[in-house]
Amino acid sequence: MKLGFRMSAFVASVATAGIALLVQRAAGFSWAVVAALVVGALLSWVIALLVFRHVKTEIGAVARGFDVKLEDLRQRIEELSRDRARMEAILSGMVEGVLVVDRQGRLQMVNRAAQAMLNVDASANGRLYLEVIRHPDISAQLTSALRGDDVESRELALARDPGRMFVARAASVATAGGAGAVLVLHEITDLRRADQIRRDFVANVSHELRTPLTAIRGYVEALLDEGTDTRDTRRFLEIIGRQSTRMERLVKDLLRLARLDAKQEPLDALTCDLQQLFAAVIADLTPTITQKRQHVTVVVQPEAGAVTADPAKLHDIVRNLAENAVNYSPEEATIQLSAHRDDGHIRITVADSGPGIPSEDLARVFERFYRVDKSRSRPGGTGLGLAIVKHLVELHGGQATAQNGPAGGAIFTITLPAGSVSG
Repeated sequence: MKLGFRMSAFVASVATAGIALLVQRAAGFSWAVVAALVVGALLSWVIALLVFRHVKTEIGAVARGFDVKLEDLRQRIEELSRDRARMEAILSGMVEGVLVVDRQGRLQMVNRAAQAMLNVDASANGRLYLEVIRHPDISAQLTSALRGDDVESRELALARDPGRMFVARAASVATAGGAGAVLVLHEITDLRRADQIRRDFVANVSHELRTPLTAIRGYVEALLDEGTDTRDTRRFLEIIGRQSTRMERLVKDLLRLARLDAKQEPLDALTCDLQQLFAAVIADLTPTITQKRQHVTVVVQPEAGAVTADPAKLHDIVRNLAENAVNYSPEEATIQLSAHRDDGHIRITVADSGPGIPSEDLARVFERFYRVDKSRSRPGGTGLGLAIVKHLVELHGGQATAQNGPAGGAIFTITLPAGSVSG
């Protein structure tokens, strides 16, 4: 462009000089006039060249300015894109449900957790929240937040799963389109369940401790009354002894649960022979088994003959389960202790011939003081045995489960890692 402009100016100047010579010869103009025309053409060429250089400099400066602005804009767009991708990744990974609406009440963002909780999908974006969200409490919170009101958090249950509890809190926020609102849903089902278990635990502990104490106090008062013969005295003392023993076991189990909760029972991991372990447990329970004329079978697969665990704690686990099986099975029933290896784990099973466990209670049998049959007294237990079993098994890195057998009775299974256990 630069060369073309200069050539054009030069050609124009030469053409002007040539025309001036022709005019001088044809019209008889003086050489001074011709010289003036040539000088004027040359000056115009120089002026045009200077103007071109100036314009080019100005255009170059403007172009460079545009380049700087465009680069700055590109960097800002990339930064915003990264921030948006980071925010979406964080919100997608949150267990809390989050949704954002603009000032017109249209959904701008609903993360995955909120989609699952409210049964909506990503297509809800851009729609009015009143069209998408059917829960009246959530809609009321968003409406208040859009008005700029202070909204208190509220516990609620969602229609699709009434057993799950949530805390919903809406607040006013600034969005790209002006003032909007954000709603956060936090699930508290496990927290409420734990709180209910705690309250039940306190109530049941009070009841369980009060029952033997009441019996002891009543029979002691009867012994102090006049007219009590020797036979009644002996019977009363036997009852006092049994209730005192039960209370001592209850306090002992409570203290052990407290130690397990506080992680104060370390593991002394050794190689345990399960055949010998089962034999020791059966020997401990032989008086009761003989009295009820029950039969105990033992089945241990060769590859499951040994497991790495704390011998004393594993003995407590199996004894607790076997004692429950003996107590809840009828006379002349068969109880089976078995062990087999399965997929890198050792599974210890205790199966009884008792009445079984109602399906609605299977998930709660390992809770403290939980009664399967509310109207039936426990046969000498404290109600904490299965809770201790669960804690001891988890201390070994295993799992305790309960189910009903196909032919009746309950089956308790302890799954332990076949390898070593870290204490």
